[in-house]
Amino acid sequence: MAGLNAVMGKKGCAMMLTEGHLTIEPPAGVPVWDADPYAPDIQTNPIPFFTELRAQGPFAYLPKYSMLICGGYDVTREVFSDHKRFVSSRGVGLQDFSLGAPWRPPSIVLEVDPPDHDRTRRAIMRALSPKMVADLKPLFKADADALIAGLIGRDIDGVADLSEVFPCTVFPKAVGLKHPDRDMLLSYGLMVFNALGPDNEQRQKAMAKAPVVGPWIAEQCERRNLTSDGIGAAIYASADDGVLTEDEAGMLVRSLLSAGVDTTVTALGSALWCLANTPDQLDVLRADPTGRALGAFEETIRYTSPVNAFCRTANADTEVAGIRIAGGTKILCVLGAANLDEDRWPLADQFDITRKTMGHLALGAGVHTCVGQNVARAEGQAVLQAIGEQVSSIDLLGPAVWRPNNAIRALDQVPLRLVG
Repeated sequence: MAGLNAVMGKKGCAMMLTEGHLTIEPPAGVPVWDADPYAPDIQTNPIPFFTELRAQGPFAYLPKYSMLICGGYDVTREVFSDHKRFVSSRGVGLQDFSLGAPWRPPSIVLEVDPPDHDRTRRAIMRALSPKMVADLKPLFKADADALIAGLIGRDIDGVADLSEVFPCTVFPKAVGLKHPDRDMLLSYGLMVFNALGPDNEQRQKAMAKAPVVGPWIAEQCERRNLTSDGIGAAIYASADDGVLTEDEAGMLVRSLLSAGVDTTVTALGSALWCLANTPDQLDVLRADPTGRALGAFEETIRYTSPVNAFCRTANADTEVAGIRIAGGTKILCVLGAANLDEDRWPLADQFDITRKTMGHLALGAGVHTCVGQNVARAEGQAVLQAIGEQVSSIDLLGPAVWRPNNAIRALDQVPLRLVG
């Protein structure tokens, strides 16, 4: 098995580890499935894999990684949202943080559970107040209008020229970064999400930049490098009030930068790809840009699931769907498969911006629902409304190229022309 090693348990007994988590045997009634969700060909074309995963039943056992995997909507939602039985504090990637130190200090909002999670989440939600988001919306819309207007009639790469540009411009500004750097922000996102997988080529390539990118990110999250009127300053206000320490405030700003850029970049690129491939849906958007933009964003993230999969760890022996699960078991929750489950979403394989998408898992579930979801929605709504108002067609100029990634389903290139 990949990454197999041993550590001493609490009782002095040796425990075998696979990729930093407990090596387990397949539970009774669970099929052994010789599949690799981290293989580049699956990461760049996951739909057949999703279909086969759901056909396995509630869970399958992956011998290469000695863990369980799930992709049906009901089971995935149960595991992903039950923070008492299936914890995030032991890492949302393959490594079990209780058995070894992670490559960076764990996120104090994503990789922590209640009650510790409650305090830090309250602080970040205070910073991302409804008023803060409402104040950002007209700024996002103005930037989106200008960006789309400048791209109309040109042959562009929808990723490099649009989906990377917009979040890397407006989000650092909203956070209050004084010295934003697009390449550094994108490289950090690649590190964070690829680090959740095994020690494969994707992870090694991303982590090669860690000695430069890691310290740069940490420095930008310091109070002195933030403006006094952004989301970052609002987070540091919780340190002034004694809710957080100064270090914790910096870590929460770091969490925003790791989760608030790459996922939105991915969603916007996917939205372009979806609309280009379904011109009838672009027509629906154009008929009512204000009313349909948010629905188009929600359907995009259901249909393409920017965050493709996260792990949970069983914190004790438990049972799901009649399957006994041992404490310490890593479970890969494939959100992309769950969001395409026909049992939950009729005609799930069709992109339909009029669909009622409530309950999709693209932004998480339970206490770990994405804290920045309203900012992401505001960004997506601004860009898609601008497209609906200014663009008559999106013409693909070549095949889209998807980028292998251990946690995100992301486009690498999508050559196209926006026609006014």
